Amino acid sequence: MKTIAFVGSVAGVLLLSATASFAQTAPLNFEQAVYVTCRDAQAMNVEARRSLAVYLAEHSARYRGVMLPDGEQGAQLALLVRGGCTLAPDAYLFTVIDRAILAEKDKMPKRQ
Repeated sequence: MKTIAFVGSVAGVLLLSATASFAQTAPLNFEQAVYVTCRDAQAMNVEARRSLAVYLAEHSARYRGVMLPDGEQGAQLALLVRGGCTLAPDAYLFTVIDRAILAEKDKMPKRQ
């Protein structure tokens, strides 16, 4: 019985360490980045999470034909993403970002 518990705890530690090592770095390409959940992103270090969010937001903004805003409007967009991830931590970060951009699209500057 003790052997089973030990093997289970070792497997859990290995799984957590594998997840933690993945979570510390941002994905290398769009095909990987699009499947990062809000929960995965929250586990990343601040710089990796920020660069991933900006990368995904730029992709979505290009697709939607708008430019990412600076200042107060950019802060509003970030709050929408944060709120979406708070409500649905298992949602894909890209989906949350894309929907926030879509919601604010009419207020954002158009891409030239």
